[in-house]
Amino acid sequence: MTSVGVIAHSGKTIGGGLEELRKTLSTYGIVDPIWREVPKSKFVPDQAEELLKEGVELLFVWGGDGTVQRVIDVAAGAPVTLAIIPAGTANLFASNLGIPKDVEEAVATGLDGSKRRLDVGRINGEHFGVMAGTGLDALMIRDADAGLKDTIGRFAYVWTGAKSVESASVEMQVEVDGRPWFEGTASCLLIGNVGDVIGGISAFPDARPDDGLLDIGVVTATGALDWVRTLGRSAVGDVTSSPFVETTTGRRFEVRLSRAIPYELDGGARKKAKRLKCKVKAGAITVCVPREP
Repeated sequence: MTSVGVIAHSGKTIGGGLEELRKTLSTYGIVDPIWREVPKSKFVPDQAEELLKEGVELLFVWGGDGTVQRVIDVAAGAPVTLAIIPAGTANLFASNLGIPKDVEEAVATGLDGSKRRLDVGRINGEHFGVMAGTGLDALMIRDADAGLKDTIGRFAYVWTGAKSVESASVEMQVEVDGRPWFEGTASCLLIGNVGDVIGGISAFPDARPDDGLLDIGVVTATGALDWVRTLGRSAVGDVTSSPFVETTTGRRFEVRLSRAIPYELDGGARKKAKRLKCKVKAGAITVCVPREP
């Protein structure tokens, strides 16, 4: 019989909360899963490691992208299947995989859905499932007010980006798979494992989380108007068609910056860095996803 575990961010909620999760699991005969709750995502890694040591084979993850990222960082390469219950604000990892934002439906996906092997990225020692970025991207993650994001979605990023685009610009050199790819001034750099990476913006429309590749893009807009025009493309079409956006794919990226600036992964801010080293780890995690009709 499969050993089932739950790791839950107690500050996140969806539907009837964790009580609904317990009741839903019990309807499937899972009345006593190995249960761990944490008040903040920074406590997730230790609890996830303990669950893996206890032999959990199916791990339900209750929380947002930050919680999911912390679990992925521990679970990459481990013999465990992840079942995501999207209880956060953006839930980009879950939404890109079509996991429903409903407790009963998400549990059903975890227990009766398809198991999909997915890639993850690893940047400066940490794994991510959605994306990593620096420059304006990291500033927006840090500065965009949560209430504003809930109310107006992608336009929160247009607004905060327009305010910060000039100060975020930095000289950078980017190598892709060991070869020079970009050198110049850019206001934003993104590395994506999936297509939709920020506030409903489809930055990499052709990205797939199981193709053994990561997508990378730089935004060369350095003024507020050009930034608004660039992100405005996402509302009517493909942002990659902007003249201020350059994209490609690869397995290994190395980014050198002219000064240390913050970076982020899966919506979580990280300390300043002048160098970013990133690579894909193909098929590193297994995730439950809805069955195709």
